Amino acid sequence: MTERRAISSGSKFEKLAGYSRALVDGEWVFVSGTAGHNPDGSISPNAEAQARQSLRTITNALSEADADLADIVRVVVYLADRADVMTVSKVLGETFADPRPTNTTIICGFPVEEIKVEIEVTARKRRAT
Repeated sequence: MTERRAISSGSKFEKLAGYSRALVDGEWVFVSGTAGHNPDGSISPNAEAQARQSLRTITNALSEADADLADIVRVVVYLADRADVMTVSKVLGETFADPRPTNTTIICGFPVEEIKVEIEVTARKRRAT
């Protein structure tokens, strides 16, 4: 039977909204949309800083799933303002190496006004666990 387990980051929103930060299903890891909240719950007003923090949270979830950034095959980026596309794209460009994952970027609204960026990823573990 395939391993299936949930990973939590401890965010109060996970329990409130009934989701996991990540779900491991065999060799696949699905990471929920992750905003750039700092571990203390604060959030930078800067889209670049939010993107970097979001990627740190994603990296931690992937690590707990025995995966890493190189295992990511798909990225979905949600932005509140199209003016932040180039800034966040630069952060992603610095983060991912060849072969780079696929990427879809969507301009949208968020329920919390301070959120400028949310990143969701799908990874496929390539190394034995």
